[in-house]
Amino acid sequence: MRLVHESSDNGQSLHGPDRTVLATTVELADSLVSQTRGLMFRRSVSDDYALVFRFNSVRTRDLHMLFVFVPIDAVWVVDGVVQRVERLRPWLGFARDRADLIVELPAGAAADVEPGDRLVLEDER
Repeated sequence: MRLVHESSDNGQSLHGPDRTVLATTVELADSLVSQTRGLMFRRSVSDDYALVFRFNSVRTRDLHMLFVFVPIDAVWVVDGVVQRVERLRPWLGFARDRADLIVELPAGAAADVEPGDRLVLEDER
C-alpha cells in the first residue's frame, strides 16, 4: 500500500491533479491498541513511512505526542479531502480536528500538503 497526495493547485496539468507518493511503507493502526500506541516509544521514522488511522465516521479526533520522540506531520482528512496539516513537536505536541482518516508522517513529509488537497491510499501494483 502507498499514500498518494493529489494537489488541488489551480495549476493542474491537462492530465489532472499533480500526484506525489508521500509514503510507500504504510502501517494501518486498525486496532484499539495500535491506535492508542501510535508512534509512542519510536526513536525514528523512515522517510517513506506513514501511520494511518481509519475511522468509520467523521468526528473530532485528538493527537498527542506523549512518549513520541520525533517530530511528525499530522494530516486530518474527511472523505479523502485534507482538512488540516500540523507539525507536532515531540512530547509536547497536541492537536485536534474533525476527521475520518488521520495520517502521521515524518516531519517535513507533508510540507506541500494543504487543506483542499486529496490523500489517497492505493494498493501497490
